[in-house]
Amino acid sequence: MRSSRTVLAVALLGMALGGCGGTVIGPGDPRAPGPAQIVDGWTSCAKAAPRAGEVITETSPPASNEPTIGRIDPAFTPVAAVICGREIRPGPNGGQEQIATERRAEQIAPLVTALRLPSEQTGGEVACTLEMVIPPWLALLDDRGRWLRPHIPTDSCGKPRAEVIAALAGPQWTAVDSRTIRQVESAAAEAAGCAQQWTDMVWVETRNGSPGPPGPGLPPAAGPLRLCVYQVPASLQEGEKPAGDFVYGGPLPTERQAGVLRALSNRRAVVDCATPATRFAVLRPLEGAGPDRYVELDGCRRFLVAPSSGAAQLGQGDDALVALLKPI
Repeated sequence: MRSSRTVLAVALLGMALGGCGGTVIGPGDPRAPGPAQIVDGWTSCAKAAPRAGEVITETSPPASNEPTIGRIDPAFTPVAAVICGREIRPGPNGGQEQIATERRAEQIAPLVTALRLPSEQTGGEVACTLEMVIPPWLALLDDRGRWLRPHIPTDSCGKPRAEVIAALAGPQWTAVDSRTIRQVESAAAEAAGCAQQWTDMVWVETRNGSPGPPGPGLPPAAGPLRLCVYQVPASLQEGEKPAGDFVYGGPLPTERQAGVLRALSNRRAVVDCATPATRFAVLRPLEGAGPDRYVELDGCRRFLVAPSSGAAQLGQGDDALVALLKPI
């Protein structure tokens, strides 16, 4: 297993930074950050930064009680640094889980020096790479247990300065705590070779357009297919994109595959129906490229064949097709 130091170095240094020059934004510039808020009594990442490393969406609730990020007060003498984050690791019984982590370092003089550097002015005629660089959730602690969130100076491309990236990879970070947040992939999904979650593409395609009927020229599968079946949670609100959770799956038996492909090539008219499926199947090639196939296992019982290029085609399934896609 890679060390904490190596994990941090890969995570940060693996993001290429634009080596661009620029105008320095000094303390007197109105764009320079204000002083960081100093907080008494560091506790833990679990209390101070419960959402550190979380993927924030438009519907995510705003973080509360986060101290103001800013420049380091000259009177504040950091003696340690803490990084709060999240990562994926193998689960104890198979599959994968997301954990929240807390790491601490005490040999931080180069890091503090780098964090005190000014940011460079963005814009102008500079060549910048397009990837997004997300700085870690970082706190500095003094010998009284107080802490603050330092502003991370940026280069002329708006990304963390190279000196900060190098300094973050420098000290030996010690794992202080970790806790499980959620299961990312179950052992059953891993064994079946299926993703833990999938979106009902029949619902997506019929909402976003009008897929055509199955055509006589659709190529047969190039090889064996994998079956993955998903259940849509009842908690989804009406109109939400139905992402399903893995239920069962695995390689589709050869004797079933022939019947499934025949059923997916029928020219039966699609029924006029708007009942969303609560369970659907995904059929994908075990190896190589080929069309993805989606089947509603209840509701309207439609199917969708989505080639790697060209328009998706909608068809009408039946009880016989559903029966072929029961647990393997």
